[in-house]
Amino acid sequence: MSHTRLILSGTTALCLSIALTTAQAQAQAPESDSTVTYGADFFSEFGALTVNDMLDRVPGIEMILQGGGVSSVSSDGNRGLGASAQILIDGKRMAGKANEARAQLARIPARQVARIEIIRGSSSDLDVQNSGQIVNIVLLEALASSSLATEINATHYHDGTLRPGGSMALSGQNGRLNYVVSGQAASAYEHLESFETSVLGNFSPNDTIAIDRYRDQMNYSFNSNLTFALTDNDRLAFNVLYGEQDPPVKLYRNIVDYLPATPVKYYEYEDIPAIAENWEVGGDYERRFANSSRLKFLYIANQRVNNATRERYRSTSPTDIGNKLLFLDTTSRYQEKIARTSYTFNVSPTQGLELGIERAQTTQYSGLRQGVRTGAPGVAEYGGLTPVVLPNAFSIVEEIRYEPFLVHNWQANSRMTLESSLVAEYSEIAQTGDVSKKRDFSFIKPKLDFRFDISSTLQLKATLEQFISQLTFADFSRSVNERDDDQDTVAGNPNLNPEESIRAEISLDYRLPSDAGTINTRFFYYDFNNKIGKIDISPSINNLQSTNGNVGPAAAYGLISNASLRLGFIGLPRGLLTAALTVQESKLHHDPFVGFTHRFPPYDRSSLRVGYRHDVPAYNLSYGLTYNARAHDGRYVYEIDNRFTWIIPTNLSAFVEMVGFGGLTYRFEASNLADFEACALRRRYDGYLRDGVIREIERNCSVTGSQFAFKVRGTF
Repeated sequence: MSHTRLILSGTTALCLSIALTTAQAQAQAPESDSTVTYGADFFSEFGALTVNDMLDRVPGIEMILQGGGVSSVSSDGNRGLGASAQILIDGKRMAGKANEARAQLARIPARQVARIEIIRGSSSDLDVQNSGQIVNIVLLEALASSSLATEINATHYHDGTLRPGGSMALSGQNGRLNYVVSGQAASAYEHLESFETSVLGNFSPNDTIAIDRYRDQMNYSFNSNLTFALTDNDRLAFNVLYGEQDPPVKLYRNIVDYLPATPVKYYEYEDIPAIAENWEVGGDYERRFANSSRLKFLYIANQRVNNATRERYRSTSPTDIGNKLLFLDTTSRYQEKIARTSYTFNVSPTQGLELGIERAQTTQYSGLRQGVRTGAPGVAEYGGLTPVVLPNAFSIVEEIRYEPFLVHNWQANSRMTLESSLVAEYSEIAQTGDVSKKRDFSFIKPKLDFRFDISSTLQLKATLEQFISQLTFADFSRSVNERDDDQDTVAGNPNLNPEESIRAEISLDYRLPSDAGTINTRFFYYDFNNKIGKIDISPSINNLQSTNGNVGPAAAYGLISNASLRLGFIGLPRGLLTAALTVQESKLHHDPFVGFTHRFPPYDRSSLRVGYRHDVPAYNLSYGLTYNARAHDGRYVYEIDNRFTWIIPTNLSAFVEMVGFGGLTYRFEASNLADFEACALRRRYDGYLRDGVIREIERNCSVTGSQFAFKVRGTF
């Protein structure tokens, strides 16, 4: 680690040195403003209804809203609030987490927008730290106005299923009050068809499985966001979110077993009723003082509930439900309570300082019951089957975390800024239930962010950061295995430690003159310690088991390029071509199961996204398409006795949209037009994977089919 840190520190120092030298060499260059502004009149010819419609016409917006596109592990940055955000409304972050600003963009009418700003610099005047670029939506100041945005839609799925949906959002201003109240119903129906073939280690046939999986899900949500200016210097905001997703699933398997002399055919049916809901409330208060300093306080409480029951039946007849073989019941409740306060002030005309602290209480409740069919009497709580004794199946994990922080912004000159921050993390994680354990953690997390406007259109950015991942508390206790039907549950690990990493990034952002487009290239290098992978917890050689655990050092690095170009140079001034190419590599240096260095997800070797959008104002028409693809060498997950590989399918989608009768917008969307397959390959081994004795090879390919949606939107 020390050698790598020295290299990274030297790289950043070199970057700063180059930037300073370039600044001196180009002293005659004109001063530049790192903020790009689009006034409301820029979008007038497009018939935009919402803020989302406006942003679709801004070059490079996808890169900004996606945070740049660097892959990240699932445990990164999920808990707490943090200091960064990609979207501000009137220069302020929203008092929400699940109910965040990006979700509001489709609910704010375009007629209420004064301008859209793309902020490329860092400053103490911002309400958040700028980790990349920030979109700031500036609303009109009006004494009284309101708008009602509505949408009705219908989606047709490949199996002939038709599902309706719609949304309604009331937004407006009344004196010092700004409000958005909305509700939405959206279909999440899915019919997945897959076929699996299995051969033994000697390549003789084992079995085939044809699977039909139906998820009949509707997502319902209600949102409310209120902002009230108590005085010219005091602002109060409040938000509420409630969502319900209840995703019931039914699954059918048609299995042919080739091991007997005469192949045997049988059927399995799974019924998986489920409950999924979430809510969030949040509020913040800001006070501005005469000397331009600010005092902020923010509070958020939220909860997610996910409960599901899986019951599996087997029969030799397709019309008979058969005998129950398996019962799996899971309960999960995740809660957060977050409070954050800070004070921001200027220590000089060119330097600003923010001091603050965040406290977060996070609680994860988990429960798992498993019943199987045996000759013993059944128990009603286990679906009438015999209970399986599962270690660490019921647990409560609670974390109390404090993060005092200091952020310093220095405007070195008209074109250079340096933002440095220091965050201290102190936490206590306690687990109770089947396992009782308490641990304390403390970390220091420094970060440097240097930006240099080489010219009015070209910006250099370099960051160096000590990053601490946040653990997924569901990994602390036993849980259902969603990836492998041959292993119903996986063990938890109450001894997990956070991953530590040094993260370095260098990027160049070029905005073409006359708003002709943007080009951004970024190199990143992450050096991990305590990387989370799989560890051996086998009771014996004949009972191999593994779980998530810390396996040691690892690294990930890559180059991400984004381009967004207007096609005026070929006579299509309203045509916008976007492209993103990611080339990356990862290395896990020590894996006890394989004994060699290998890649780890989610850092795919490469991915490509190409999109085209063309607006034709003369006909109130817009159309476009998007193509996404990933490298076909797949992702690899190494287990104690198997290796799993999956290839993420490419996707081709298109749309056509027109403002027509009644001033309404009519939109037709098509996704997965080429009906691409997602495939997975699993090799199972006799004993440890590292011994290399193949027992079985499974190949599974699945499709969800093309989807077509028709939407009608209007603002009144």
